[in-house]
Amino acid sequence: MSAAITVVGLGSGNPDRLTVGILKTMQQASKVYVRTMSHPVIEALGELGILAESFDHVYEAHDSFPEVYESIASALMNLAKAAEDDRGIVYAVPGHPMVAEATVRLLRERCPEQQVSLSVLGGESFLDEAFVRLGFDPIEGFQLLDAAELRSDVIQPQLHTLIGQVYDMFTASEVKLALMELYPDDYPVVVGHALGVEGEEEIRHVPLYELDRIDGYGNLSLIYVPRSDDPSLRQRTFSRLHEIVGILRSPEGCPWDREQTHESIRKNLIEETYEVLETIDEDDPEHMQEELGDLLLQIMLHSQMEEELGTFTVYDVIQGLNDKLIFRHPHVFGESSANDAESALRNWEQMKAEEKRRKGQRPDQASALDGIPRDLPALMKAYKLQKKASKVGFDWDSIEGVFEKIEEELRELRQAVADGQSADEAALELGDLLFAVSNAARFIGADPEEALSRTNRKFYRRFRYIEEQLAAQGKALSDSTLDEMETLWQEAKTRADSTDGR
Repeated sequence: MSAAITVVGLGSGNPDRLTVGILKTMQQASKVYVRTMSHPVIEALGELGILAESFDHVYEAHDSFPEVYESIASALMNLAKAAEDDRGIVYAVPGHPMVAEATVRLLRERCPEQQVSLSVLGGESFLDEAFVRLGFDPIEGFQLLDAAELRSDVIQPQLHTLIGQVYDMFTASEVKLALMELYPDDYPVVVGHALGVEGEEEIRHVPLYELDRIDGYGNLSLIYVPRSDDPSLRQRTFSRLHEIVGILRSPEGCPWDREQTHESIRKNLIEETYEVLETIDEDDPEHMQEELGDLLLQIMLHSQMEEELGTFTVYDVIQGLNDKLIFRHPHVFGESSANDAESALRNWEQMKAEEKRRKGQRPDQASALDGIPRDLPALMKAYKLQKKASKVGFDWDSIEGVFEKIEEELRELRQAVADGQSADEAALELGDLLFAVSNAARFIGADPEEALSRTNRKFYRRFRYIEEQLAAQGKALSDSTLDEMETLWQEAKTRADSTDGR
């Protein structure tokens, strides 16, 4: 005797829509199980003499739906194997067995492995009623999404969207928040309860912001978002950005954008990066948002140029980044552990080295100074060179050695100037001094680029104070003496430096 399970669909809720074949299957079964008694058809089945046992008690025994579905699927497998009848057991589920039914998916995966015969009979899906009662044709473009797993990045406004499994008001709230990532707060949506069920059906048209302010959500609830070709609804999507940049570079696009090359806009990438840094220094989130957009545009343009050549697309860039982030964070996405930032950084460095080995780069042929961009600003590059050299032991024992080196380089610079050496020779000595000062920054745990930037900002504020005070006196810089400016400079140190610590 072989174990067998027959799955049937109970339809969307109207007993008159049950097929003759499904009714006969349940009437002739030795045992009928239903996932839940919370379905309008159950009462009618009882009137027809079809008695069933439910798995409602399993919902109360577990904390999450995945655990419930796992438990039901396992129980069904065991019941089928223990059945005393060759006909096996019948398992009835709401709607259509192949639409939003996790337990059936699990059975389809496991029955072949455990030599359990599985048959699936259809049934009216809630989709059938939705198409009729909500009045849209899915051929126009349609997507069915699960409320429990809804993310804004999968929503496509140009498609009719049905969101099922909206069991309660909390789930409706989560759906609302996801939809608000793309749609305006007052976008019209439709809530459907028990579609097609006589005496229970309710269809409500509400603005999006009211989704979680209405009652009636339950097992037979869904949310419908009508399709729209309004391009503004896609303005928050990455696909729309990719599309716009492609249009700008197309023959029908912008003549200036079409003419650009990697080389022609190379400087733009650097400039936009520094403009972002300026917004960070100014602690200006609104301006930062704008400048990050300008920086992202540069990345999109460079990627689009390569897409036109067929080498890679921006989606390849994203995939490469995602792969790298996952690979270099084994303490997050793997089995390694990191209890603090220092151990996380060690993991990162180890995985970087592993990446190089996988690419065929031999560590014994690499320089300890590899990996530093050639065109970094000089002070930043000096800091990184010294940091890498220190990792292999090429370093002073303490900061005292650094101070001595700074004094040595300062003496040599003084001597170069005193001896009347050329500007080029004196500049070399100046470079040595700056390099030594950069080492001091490393020893005190400061970023020299940031330290100098803070001093630049401080100088700017103090000098602007001088200009403003002179202007208030009706004077210009050219009309003032050095002593007057020095007096104002000292005032600025106490009056205008309230943000020096930022």
